[in-house]
Amino acid sequence: MANQVEIRCINKSNRYDAHERILRVGGVNPNGERWQLSQQDAIAGIERGTWSFYVSRAGNTVRVLVAVSRFGHKYLKTEADGEQPDNLLSLPECP
Repeated sequence: MANQVEIRCINKSNRYDAHERILRVGGVNPNGERWQLSQQDAIAGIERGTWSFYVSRAGNTVRVLVAVSRFGHKYLKTEADGEQPDNLLSLPECP
């Protein structure tokens, strides 16, 4: 069974361009230690069943999924939640 992990921050290649890819995701372990993974490592962990990521915003929990662009590139996104902007893309920058 996959470990449930909350993503609390992201790093993008260009934070002001909503279409740029997420480079890294991050959060805080139960012991208070910060963690970060590249988007590729997070995708691999989801696909292997090691991790199941989610985002919590305004009391709602939304799963993070692996999607494939029309060009065949894998990326992370939240499942459809009816919120704009996207919960994952609206997270703060990781320190």
